[in-house]
Amino acid sequence: MYLTRFRVNTARPGARRLLSAPQALHAAVLASFPGLLPGHGDGPEGPRVLWRLDHNARAEVFLYIVGPDRPDLTHLVEQAGWPVAAADPATPGWETRPYGPFLDRLETGGVWSFRLTANPVHYIRRKEGEPTKRTAHITPHHQLGWLLDDERQKRSGYQVLEKPAEKRLLPGGTTLQGRPHHGDAYEAAVRDQRELSFGKSAGGRGSPVHRVKIVTVTYDGRLTVTDPVALRRTLTRGIGKARAYGCGLMTLVPAASEVRP
Repeated sequence: MYLTRFRVNTARPGARRLLSAPQALHAAVLASFPGLLPGHGDGPEGPRVLWRLDHNARAEVFLYIVGPDRPDLTHLVEQAGWPVAAADPATPGWETRPYGPFLDRLETGGVWSFRLTANPVHYIRRKEGEPTKRTAHITPHHQLGWLLDDERQKRSGYQVLEKPAEKRLLPGGTTLQGRPHHGDAYEAAVRDQRELSFGKSAGGRGSPVHRVKIVTVTYDGRLTVTDPVALRRTLTRGIGKARAYGCGLMTLVPAASEVRP
């Protein structure tokens, strides 16, 4: 497995097109792997390709990719990078590092800072007898609750850290609906909510196109490792829905580091 970082040149028209079209960016990411056959990279079995956009500032956007092989991002450099600077072999326009050595360092009890962009959803039934419908969480409270779900954390191999009592600014309690509210008891923040909307065809040319709407949020925080094997799977297979549209990729850095994941 390999982890790659590519800085997007937001001043270029090609970059703006890719940033506004998650389907096109997903196709460009998959095209970076010469050995990956069309249609692969998304299924539940076999190699999985994950990607995420980090909007650190208006003109500072990074694309992170985790995949089974070293990618060739030449086409992305030409469309959305700095082609002249990349002409120097020493600076090809992206950075790729083997992911295995880092994954092997994960141990039970280790503490890491994390970043995750995800599509937090739940299933609701509006009327009795009606089939359930997948619906996005739209409030920070519920979005954070999705991340903190006990079963999800256990299955994914991590536990979000709790703040010491003296560092909590908001009390816990219950909502108006009588549901528990954790206040700011956990070392996790929800930010950068985005609503993606694009057309998707069910088949080939001429097939009807329907609108796809996805709500994404980015989580920053600190966690401890509870199951290294499960966490390695999470880091390489992703977490949650909409992984083809830039969701599900969690990255870690040492908790003491000031560098963002």
